[in-house]
Amino acid sequence: MNQVQNFTKGLFKENPVFVMMLGLCPALGVTTSAINGLGMGLATTFVLLMSNIVVSIIKKSIPPKVRIPSFIVIIASFVTIVDLTMNAYLPALHKELGLFIPLIVVNCLVMGRAEGFASKNNTFSSIIDAIGMGFGFAIALTILGGVREILGSGAIFGITLVDADLMLAFVLAPGAFIGLGYLIALHRLIKSN
Repeated sequence: MNQVQNFTKGLFKENPVFVMMLGLCPALGVTTSAINGLGMGLATTFVLLMSNIVVSIIKKSIPPKVRIPSFIVIIASFVTIVDLTMNAYLPALHKELGLFIPLIVVNCLVMGRAEGFASKNNTFSSIIDAIGMGFGFAIALTILGGVREILGSGAIFGITLVDADLMLAFVLAPGAFIGLGYLIALHRLIKSN
């Protein structure tokens, strides 16, 4: 597979949220607004990118018996960096995302790409894969957050479009499931044509 296909598969064809259904916990939990979705998506992309780089570089040095625990330590290190940096420079977003930032450690997307791709490929391919999958994840979370924010409060990225509360269910937990379901259906409709 060439590098362009490797990059673009995560954006649409194998989107982590809409196709592979990975990382649904943050996708449903933090996407009450587009900015929350974008923030979580970019944080996860950073962790995915950095962990893929490290795993692809040191893969031959890790004994098979401790491969998974080693990957978890690598991922947890980068999650800690994201958590502390976000707390220092983006405290409002950090407060909104809360517990979901440390949960990036156990995000199936990050662990799956470390185990399934970075541990079997070279560093350059691992970087391209991480950027494609990470951006696909960030785009999916931003779209879901944007749809929920527009339908629930009539705003997007904090900019008021309609000065009224529309369908409040979309800013609550059920709205996440409803919004995600419709977006998955739309994605499959576009993909089938």
